[in-house]
Amino acid sequence: LRRQIRERQEYLFRKTQEAKQRETEEKKRLLKAALEEGKPIPTELRGEEPELRRLLALDDQQNTDIRDDEYRKAGIEDPKLMITTSRNPSTRLKQFVKEVKLLFPTAQRLNRGGTILSELVQVCREIEITDLVIIHERRGEPGQHTDGLIVSHLPYGPTAYFTLSNVVMRHDIPDAGKMSEANPHLIFHGFSTKLGERVTTILKHLFPVPKQDSHRIMTFANNSDFISFRHHVYTKKGKEVELAEVGPRFEMKMYHIKMGTVDQNDADTEWVFRPFMNTAKKRTFL
Repeated sequence: LRRQIRERQEYLFRKTQEAKQRETEEKKRLLKAALEEGKPIPTELRGEEPELRRLLALDDQQNTDIRDDEYRKAGIEDPKLMITTSRNPSTRLKQFVKEVKLLFPTAQRLNRGGTILSELVQVCREIEITDLVIIHERRGEPGQHTDGLIVSHLPYGPTAYFTLSNVVMRHDIPDAGKMSEANPHLIFHGFSTKLGERVTTILKHLFPVPKQDSHRIMTFANNSDFISFRHHVYTKKGKEVELAEVGPRFEMKMYHIKMGTVDQNDADTEWVFRPFMNTAKKRTFL
């Protein structure tokens, strides 16, 4: 327990240092752009100009992004996922979780029972689970609960919260293709901001590295901060390619990222969607 507390404190310290580093890098970028273009030094940088010039001279372009530490084993070791539900799941939610489990080649499904959240996270840490996925429901409809889908990276975070909507399961898709067990190729479309890159990092590391000849494709397409998930397999017949949807399909919208695991209520917030953000209709975050 002491080791976990110490490592958690070290993680938060590195995260704080990363924020300071990002702020300094932005100031250096503004100063460098002004010098290269022959423009006046921005007023807010004039007091720090000597120090920023010194840092520019010593800049070795070293990247100290904490995400390298969070996912340092990605690509070397396959992820290990644990997928479970909220307590007392309906029959429809149980079926949906079975289909979600099949999306991830290295996942295992756990019947939640009466297990409390802290115990669940602790067990996952002990058996070296890399990501805990929890799916909630309301009135028997997966994705209608506020916390539709939670992805908690272990052992120390981050944790991303998504709403789910427009859930369509495999048996509701006409002429659904055969479910493949191969590691899928991933397509991420429309994630153009820093936050979008963060979401891409969280989602892509749920999947192991695919083989070149894998015919399984999963698409995460962002449109106005709604992420559409689609699952296909394809076959080649001569010069033609036939695409078949396998399912399930659903829409996700992220509303919270925190710098801890799902059981840590006091973890710092990395990003959160606020109600006033709806006033800017044309503003997108991903």
